[in-house]
Amino acid sequence: MPVGDSMTIGSAGEHTWRYRLWQHLCTAYDGPFTLVGPRETLHDPISDAPTSHAYADPGFPRAHLAGWGEGWHHMAPLIGEAVRSCRADVLLVSLGLIDLGFYTNAEQTADNVRAFVTAAREACSRVRVAVMPVIRNIRVESDPAFADQVARFNELLAKTVADLDEAGSPLLLVPPPASYDFHTDTYDGTHPNESGEHKIAGAFAEAMWRGWGLGGPYGAA
Repeated sequence: MPVGDSMTIGSAGEHTWRYRLWQHLCTAYDGPFTLVGPRETLHDPISDAPTSHAYADPGFPRAHLAGWGEGWHHMAPLIGEAVRSCRADVLLVSLGLIDLGFYTNAEQTADNVRAFVTAAREACSRVRVAVMPVIRNIRVESDPAFADQVARFNELLAKTVADLDEAGSPLLLVPPPASYDFHTDTYDGTHPNESGEHKIAGAFAEAMWRGWGLGGPYGAA
């Protein structure tokens, strides 16, 4: 189940990194799998609502739990029912930018990570959670306080993942794509373009392969 904010839900006309990861796993993973989640739409920039089905290529499982303007603050109360109803056993999470920008500081956001993991495990005791730190966006150039909060949260996230990791329900910190540059891998300083989609998908794919033996090395499809 992909869980995320605007970078994960995507906008009308996009492929999304979810699509890129699906393509990769179709060739690299030897076993049955699918993407699950209670939602399947894209964000429609005209209506400013999650009402679009206009994927660049709709031929993949489009299910997810992602929303434009949503973060750990929003997803922690939803994840238990989503895991339970969709029978998710792997969560691919990219959250935090919205929290730090509008709702909670680094410490409060880390508390919401713990609440999220607790609720997910209550719904599925063997759930695996792969978590990507916050990817810096253009705001860090003009807002030093925000940049400091992003750095602080990413430190706390790494500690939280290590603290909560369990053999029966492993947590995995996903190294952000080393070459990701919001000047060239986004179309507006935040949201991924084609190269950004591949880099985010590749980060999740490589982490799952190296950490859990799922799939294989990422190759842009």
